[in-house]
Amino acid sequence: MFLMIFVNDIWSLTGIPDWLGHTAATEDGMGFSDVIFPLFLFIVGLSIPLAINVRLKKKDSKTVILLHILGRTMALLIMGFYMVNNGVINDQTMPIDKNIWQILMALGIFLIWMDYKRLPHLNRQTIWTLKSIGVLLLAYLAWTYQGGNPEEITGMQIRWWGILGLIGWAYFLNSILFLYLERKSWLLVLIFIGLLFLNIQENNYFINLPAFKLIISASNHALIMAGVLCTLLYLKLGESVRNQNQFLVTLFLFGIVFIGFGFILRTEFIISKIMATPSWTSHCIGISCITYASLFILVDRMGKYDWIKPIKPAGTSTLTCYLMPYLIYPVMLLSGFQWPSIFTIGVLGILKSLMFSLMVILIVGFMEKRNVRLKI
Repeated sequence: MFLMIFVNDIWSLTGIPDWLGHTAATEDGMGFSDVIFPLFLFIVGLSIPLAINVRLKKKDSKTVILLHILGRTMALLIMGFYMVNNGVINDQTMPIDKNIWQILMALGIFLIWMDYKRLPHLNRQTIWTLKSIGVLLLAYLAWTYQGGNPEEITGMQIRWWGILGLIGWAYFLNSILFLYLERKSWLLVLIFIGLLFLNIQENNYFINLPAFKLIISASNHALIMAGVLCTLLYLKLGESVRNQNQFLVTLFLFGIVFIGFGFILRTEFIISKIMATPSWTSHCIGISCITYASLFILVDRMGKYDWIKPIKPAGTSTLTCYLMPYLIYPVMLLSGFQWPSIFTIGVLGILKSLMFSLMVILIVGFMEKRNVRLKI
């Protein structure tokens, strides 16, 4: 999440290395920014077996867990829907300033999905009132919304699902698959292989076979399933040092294999994040496995975790961290604040974006201590 906020801020910089940013859709390659989102999807996958197993141990029924998955998915889809449309507002025809619209959007999301259990001094009636205000805010924003261009004004519509929407759909499928197939790891492996094949076929690579998508690119589903399988591998091997060594060797081997497979696929598919090509997917799975194994060694085996404490809120209040820039950016614009030009160029610009990411997380940490955070 720290790196996601960082790469989302470097659009404001000039004079930085090309490899740091996103690669164009039709360009064969990937930059640093093209790896961060798939790493996040991989982490979502790592967490799914742990989260669902906790609920099963608490004797929650699968129906209750399924309803929780549905609720979380809908929340992510709604947030993603508003965020995508926020990006194409026609400010010339909107009845309110687009920055005000964005602030109200973030406020509405906060009011609806606040972690009210951390605020026991609020009674049910107050919580219901606040959530209702949030719903009315989002409804008002949908009513006032105008997007597109002056020649063709449009209302809110599904243009693409947005980062949160992509996470939502991929989380939904993989969570349900694990919920009902948790004891059939071999079947999850076969599904993972099937998702990799779908990623190849969704652009009609094999002419005699149908091409289709599971709402979004199979790339997103495969990245999360890769994380699910890594956690299952860890849970199966246990926590002994000997088994951990086997686990880590397997992760590194998987990483090398998938990176190599990505280069093989590159002969048929360019590496492209925007197009979610199978070569990009394979590279990202390989990078995710090697990164996970490296961090496992550093944190679990060597006990080196103090370095991560300053950005701990990025892990404990992740969604809040993601939403905060949607409040901070418009407030900065409305106030007339501009970074001195020296902090938007080259190395100093990169340091500024890193400090901005850290600032967002520190603000969220301050909010977290006062029990203000999002939870879905």
